[in-house]
Amino acid sequence: MASNLVVRNIEPAVAQALKQAAAAHGRSAEAEHREILRAALCRPARRSFKEVLASMPDVGEDEDFNLRQR
Repeated sequence: MASNLVVRNIEPAVAQALKQAAAAHGRSAEAEHREILRAALCRPARRSFKEVLASMPDVGEDEDFNLRQR
């Protein structure tokens, strides 16, 4: 379901930056606005620290990482 969103009282510099970004990406200011909102608000869920650690490859034994005395 699509919704309309109206943003009022935008500073001229912000509106100009939006128009410039839209032109650089070859789309309308409205499409650029939608993409900015989508990118900012619809990010994938962050993985937990535990999930990141579990996804790391097994690269050796614990002894491989011990400091050696000179």
